[in-house]
Amino acid sequence: MGIEGIQDKYVNPYTDFGFKLLFGTAMNKELLISFLNALLFKEEVIKDVTYLNAEHLGTQEYDRRAVFDVYCENEKGEKFLVEMQRGEQQFFKDRSVFYSTFPIREQAKRGEWDYELKAVYVVGILNFSFDNSDEEYFHHEVKLVDLYTHKVFYDKLTFVYLEMPKFNKSEDELESMFDKWLFVLRNLSSLLERPRALQNRVFDRLFETAEIAKFTKTELSEYWDSLKNFRDWYSVISTAEKKGREEGEKKKAMEVARYLKSSGTSIELIVGATGLSKEEIEIL
Repeated sequence: MGIEGIQDKYVNPYTDFGFKLLFGTAMNKELLISFLNALLFKEEVIKDVTYLNAEHLGTQEYDRRAVFDVYCENEKGEKFLVEMQRGEQQFFKDRSVFYSTFPIREQAKRGEWDYELKAVYVVGILNFSFDNSDEEYFHHEVKLVDLYTHKVFYDKLTFVYLEMPKFNKSEDELESMFDKWLFVLRNLSSLLERPRALQNRVFDRLFETAEIAKFTKTELSEYWDSLKNFRDWYSVISTAEKKGREEGEKKKAMEVARYLKSSGTSIELIVGATGLSKEEIEIL
């Protein structure tokens, strides 16, 4: 596989290879630190991270296995679980809660223990939207809250969801490091050159790491396989969504045709109004 098969200049962070290259390797942990600080704290709170085993088994033989995209802890022992959600899943919130139980349970200590826990953060970077009620609201930060007082009941468990399709800021609109990181995640693979707004040390590292032309043959082969899987998946999802819309439109047209036919409207007018064939209308 040669580089001629990949026309982008920079790696696609939505691929397994791209995401783990940028955020899942000790060599590039400064990228992960910068991203987490920009997302969660808005300042340089995290000084260092240690990568932990990303594959976990439950405490019982019958428990399910969990495989995280990125799992690490900072110098305070706080846990960070970062997931790239490439497509909408029916129970993705349930999955987030289930995954959060692993970094919680593994903190249990043998012998005497007072149940004190370190904070756990679960971050979901979503390549889809789950809340269509507000097109501007894409950054969800969720904690356990007392519904009566509206105060945070427990501040050591935080779920953060980023609905990436809703982030549409242009380069000229980027202000904070949070803006810049989301712009990179949303647009990296389509960039032809490095934006002026991303001229600092951490992005020096990012663009150097993400440049496909600098990949080894092995890295290029692995990336191509990952990119192909991503494109195949995207094609399947797009086809399913299109088919669903078409079936929905067809069902609506049939309902309209059925009503018009019962009202005595001529077949020719119904054909023109609904786009259905004469044969389809006659059997209603």
